[in-house]
Amino acid sequence: MACADVDMDVDENEWTPGRPSREPQMVRKYQALELLPDDKGPLHDLLQKKPGVLGSLQMVSGLLSVGVGIVFAVTQEMQGSLINLFRLSHLTGALFIIAGVVSNMIFKYPELLPVSLMVNSGCIIVGVVSAGLISVDLALWRIEQDMHLRMEVLELCVLALEVLLSTILCIWFSKEKRAKSTSS
Repeated sequence: MACADVDMDVDENEWTPGRPSREPQMVRKYQALELLPDDKGPLHDLLQKKPGVLGSLQMVSGLLSVGVGIVFAVTQEMQGSLINLFRLSHLTGALFIIAGVVSNMIFKYPELLPVSLMVNSGCIIVGVVSAGLISVDLALWRIEQDMHLRMEVLELCVLALEVLLSTILCIWFSKEKRAKSTSS
């Protein structure tokens, strides 16, 4: 809040047109009687942490996952790996794009907090299962598929980032939901 050192006195010692000069001189002063608290909007404390930034990172990493999935789908046979067989990159990428959009929409629509919490929780579950399947795929790797090995490691790293982002958002959202329910 801004602060200024300004004299708030209003002196009307001068003669004003339209006022008879016989009236006694009045001196008006402004004096604040009470301080008003700042209005905090819904989810004020949560929005100070900027969950939209993490939501944007979720969307970008989701787009990267979809891109890796497209590369796998084009360059590898369907039964070549579990990541391609179950379309893990497409699934996780789409889920994290949706989670990022919902996390960004909390700024404008605070009532989406429980929806975003559920979507991010679902993304964590799907991400952990996908990471397990990719780890199994990496354990059963054949030496002639070197390029795909690097791509699967990249997908595993992106998946770890996505799960980390969703975990942080879930912690923030659950704390805000708990604080909101205790204050009501």
